[in-house]
Amino acid sequence: MPVLVVTGTGTEVGKTVVTAAVAAAALARGRTVAVLKPAQTGVAPDEPGDAAEVARLAGGPGGGSVTVVELARFPEPLAPATAARRSGLAPVSPDEVADAALKLAVEHDLVLVEGAGGLLVRFDAAGGTLADVARLLGAPVLVVAAAGLGTLNVTALTTEALRARGVNPLGVVIGSWPDGPDLAARCNLADLPESAGAPLLGAVPAGAGALDPADFGARAPGWLAPELDGRWDAAAFGARFGAGLPRGTGPSVR
Repeated sequence: MPVLVVTGTGTEVGKTVVTAAVAAAALARGRTVAVLKPAQTGVAPDEPGDAAEVARLAGGPGGGSVTVVELARFPEPLAPATAARRSGLAPVSPDEVADAALKLAVEHDLVLVEGAGGLLVRFDAAGGTLADVARLLGAPVLVVAAAGLGTLNVTALTTEALRARGVNPLGVVIGSWPDGPDLAARCNLADLPESAGAPLLGAVPAGAGALDPADFGARAPGWLAPELDGRWDAAAFGARFGAGLPRGTGPSVR
């Protein structure tokens, strides 16, 4: 898996922190890692963007370093195509993103391509999206989803859109698992993989992005499944936090 595309089911679901956790877990296994941000929006030229935040969190003391590449930056917090049009700057295309990822893959064990917002947010006027990037690369896609009510529909739509384009959803990671999960979040531990048609591969605790990088790097493998270089176990997590089905109907996590 030299290239892994990371998308969210929408904005503010924890995509950047999950990307950092995947990077940290890979670094802990001795792998070299690059993070590619095709289009950064809503950040001033002198401010750190999402890719820099991934490198900061994942590259704490003893965690190694992450190569950071950002292809385009637009000042307004909008979809990349809209932000590019309003700024008068050239947009980025899926072909450019795929080419950049392949070049990074020559010198790195893992390249993480972090999208902006959801899967089908447009990069350019031609309608290119992160799904097109994954298709061009033949790369699997990790879907970052919210924990609570409403997440099942958008997660199912995201994975359905991937499969319609011939792209494989690797699995789902909950981007911000609450300290006190409500009934919906607890039930979703069983329902998310069923809705997605893909396994649940981790749950990053709420507030993880505020941790010291050394602490973040040490904890990250415990939030992610072995497919992502971690040691998180979905069945054990479900047994601890999941909501059981009515008596006599069987376990909630399968």
